[in-house]
Amino acid sequence: QPQLVESGGGLVQPGGSLTLSCAASGEGLDYDAIFWFRQAPGKNREAISCVSASGTNTLYADSVKGRFIISRDSANNTVYLQMNDLTPEDTGIYYCNRNVFYGQGTQVTVSS
Repeated sequence: QPQLVESGGGLVQPGGSLTLSCAASGEGLDYDAIFWFRQAPGKNREAISCVSASGTNTLYADSVKGRFIISRDSANNTVYLQMNDLTPEDTGIYYCNRNVFYGQGTQVTVSS
């Protein structure tokens, strides 16, 4: 069964930056796209970004476009989400996703 382990969350002030990491493992990893989801308090989980298996194609939700950058280090089986210019609306639990599998999530709190 694939495993996904997120890290890098924390408390940051508005306008600040954080970089999340997703350590992925499991058979067939090189053939799967990886997604980042976010679940804000009281809201449904939503997809905010994805990177293709090759790492060359990326997509972003409108809410994060221009501020977040997803990247993939295939040699180390790690996907990153660089988050810039954070706002309180970015607060939530961030999950890494591969097919139907999710990690345990990492909390991001944007507050002054």
